[in-house]
Amino acid sequence: MRNFFLLIIALLYITFSFAQAKKAEPPKQGWTSKGKISFLFNQSAFSNWVARGENTLAGNIGVNYNFNYLKAKVTWKNNVVSSYGLTKSKNTDFEKKTDDRFEFNSLLGIKAESNWYYSLLFNFKTQFTRGFKYSKDTNGKEIRTEHTNFFSPATFLLGPGMLWEKNENFKFNIAPATTKLVIVDRNFTLPKEAYFGVEEGKSTRLELGLSATGRLKIDLAENMSMENILNLYSNYLESPENIDIDYTMNLIMKINSHFTTNLIFQTIYDDNAFEGFQIREVFGLSFNYGF
Repeated sequence: MRNFFLLIIALLYITFSFAQAKKAEPPKQGWTSKGKISFLFNQSAFSNWVARGENTLAGNIGVNYNFNYLKAKVTWKNNVVSSYGLTKSKNTDFEKKTDDRFEFNSLLGIKAESNWYYSLLFNFKTQFTRGFKYSKDTNGKEIRTEHTNFFSPATFLLGPGMLWEKNENFKFNIAPATTKLVIVDRNFTLPKEAYFGVEEGKSTRLELGLSATGRLKIDLAENMSMENILNLYSNYLESPENIDIDYTMNLIMKINSHFTTNLIFQTIYDDNAFEGFQIREVFGLSFNYGF
């Protein structure tokens, strides 16, 4: 994990260097809103390919909507992120999810001094549909077992802290007394095995810890931008040294006003869900519509 932290720090340092060179426009007062709908496609096909391959077709749809308020010393930023994706392979029996996410973030800030604000963080996260674990039976046939569903798990974060914001594209928030609530369907829990940290027969888990979040978006070239989002959480009540990590990098290469090539890389470390790093990577052509 130490090497992983060094990699993230190096990446953020490089993008920070780019960000320093660009000045953002002063934000508008009152309510502002901005949204984007994206359709991401990727496909592969093989015919008489000696090295072999698997025909696949995948698609993702995503909605990102921001509605913010700014007045005098008060700033209130709200963001809704939702995405869903499926992939179908010729040699498998099931359509499989490539993405399934619904997240709402809200951050209230009151100006302290310079770029610092007293803040209150709220975060809600779940998924839309059932998720499965895949395996094979004794005959080699692929089978699946339901593992997640809507509101199972669902997580809530709430905590006061301090926000440092240079501009809309460069900010971080530290909340040292953040409450985390995990909700699950108790039917998924197994004997002597915690389900997302929730014990057998229970449906909730309550934690208290430190939350640290940051966002850095920079322009690498005229038609290329990179967004980095990092979320950390340490539970004071149990194994505080096991820090939950959620890092996402979104590299956008603009073709024109509606089409982009997108590379999304996400890694999650949460030993209550999986003992190791979860990694997701999506690359494809995206159609975007702003509103």
